[in-house]
Amino acid sequence: MADDKSKPGAGDRDRVSADEEYEVEYFAKRHRISPGADRELIRQHGNNRKALEREARRLRP
Repeated sequence: MADDKSKPGAGDRDRVSADEEYEVEYFAKRHRISPGADRELIRQHGNNRKALEREARRLRP
């Protein structure tokens, strides 16, 4: 189910959802990695944003 953008709040900001295309694209663009690499990171390390950010930094050229 898609996020309800009319209800702002903390919610799940500490996670990245692989099911939400806009979250994957935003995370990939922010960390300068491909959306495919982002999905692979989520598959390997789970959806914890801090862990994913740490691993994404390791992938940067």
